[in-house]
Amino acid sequence: MVAVNARSSRVVILGGGPGGYEAALVAAHVGADVTVVERTGIGGAAVLTDCVPSKALISTADYMSDFETAADLGVHLEDQEGDEVSDAIADLPEVNRRVLRLARAQSDDIRARLREVGVRVVEGTGSLVSSSTVRVDDEQLDADVVLVATGASPRVMDTAVPDGERILTWQQIYDLPELPRRLVVVGSGVTGAELAQAYLGLGSEVVLVSSRDRVLPGEDPDAASVIEKVFRKRGMEVLGRSRMAAVERTDDGVLVRLEDGREVTGTHALLAVGSVPSTRGIGLEEVGVELAPSGHVVVDRVSRTSVRGVYAAGDCTGVLPLASVAAMQGRIAIAHALGDAVAPLNLGVVSANIFTDPEIATVGISQKDVDEERVDAEVLMLPLSRNPRAKMLGITDGFVKLFAQKGSGAVVGGVVVAPRASELIFPVTLAVQHRLNVDQVASTFTVYPSLSGSLAEAARRLHPIA
Repeated sequence: MVAVNARSSRVVILGGGPGGYEAALVAAHVGADVTVVERTGIGGAAVLTDCVPSKALISTADYMSDFETAADLGVHLEDQEGDEVSDAIADLPEVNRRVLRLARAQSDDIRARLREVGVRVVEGTGSLVSSSTVRVDDEQLDADVVLVATGASPRVMDTAVPDGERILTWQQIYDLPELPRRLVVVGSGVTGAELAQAYLGLGSEVVLVSSRDRVLPGEDPDAASVIEKVFRKRGMEVLGRSRMAAVERTDDGVLVRLEDGREVTGTHALLAVGSVPSTRGIGLEEVGVELAPSGHVVVDRVSRTSVRGVYAAGDCTGVLPLASVAAMQGRIAIAHALGDAVAPLNLGVVSANIFTDPEIATVGISQKDVDEERVDAEVLMLPLSRNPRAKMLGITDGFVKLFAQKGSGAVVGGVVVAPRASELIFPVTLAVQHRLNVDQVASTFTVYPSLSGSLAEAARRLHPIA
């Protein structure tokens, strides 16, 4: 039940990204007076320079890879003279214009929705004067509830300073006038892996510099192995155990120096070495909001900070850098602040996706949890190469993996490595969220033939034996 004072509450939100605009919609729905302060554009980095444009770029590269698969399926492309077309060519400026046009359209749609429900949007940088006062330039906004959703920005190192032309962060790549001939990607986490494969698919020669033993070191090891194998098979040069020391501009490109003395040359370098929270200089520490040593806002599971009436959501909290988590944090924060019944954030049921090709989708517990005996679970992995639908689609790489609690058979996690794994993980997420057991999943109809059939088959194989 929403508190009776919700309609008279004044809510000020710093940041118009997923955490901010989703919170604004919740607050407006219950009648609060809502103001969103945003400096760069509604939707924030997620919509304008990160999730939306990067995934649109990746989708373009994926489309180009379909031309390669077509030949394996017996489909050959010919021009008007009957000559076989061997290569698809990406016009990067045209691709980037489309990508940024999509991002702006999404931002405009969100702004229109906020306007429809009566949310006021103020352009500028907001800072806290007190726990109930926000200043934006010369304007002072009084608030009963403040939500900080200021996001994060790419990490920049003194030895590798982006110039926006040859040395780039992931937010600067959409101004490139031409496709990089040889791109050196520094960092093999999610952002580095996604964009490395995107540019490989678009036609660049790509070198991926990884400081760890394998790419995607924080992900399921079986999934990461598949992706690294695909990278190498498609021509990417992967340098494992290779920590970057510096990146320098040269006359005709870049020089990446490694800590072991090796040097890697390229026409461009893309830095994907993490992010830093945008929390400094906006009055948080001055009003008593606790920050972690990393600069992230410290919050509890309902997004409260150390100061009464001040909440925080999204990448500025460091809880989990996903747009979906930011949005959930924002919704939970406002519901709690305005007195509505709310369940605390549960990271154990968050589904996540890495938009490589094939994609990697995960939910629930991990292989590491099982290997280190933190969870007593059975594990079943099925390669997609045995799936009839996969055979029809020419899919040779990928698998489904389910984790089932011993004894009860409850599905407690899953991994899908496949094209559109972001869609296939949903039934596994439902199972984890609602504690379905493997027999309940196995007894649910799936279409034949379908990739989801492998999920049901994995569940059948995990049937508990007395």
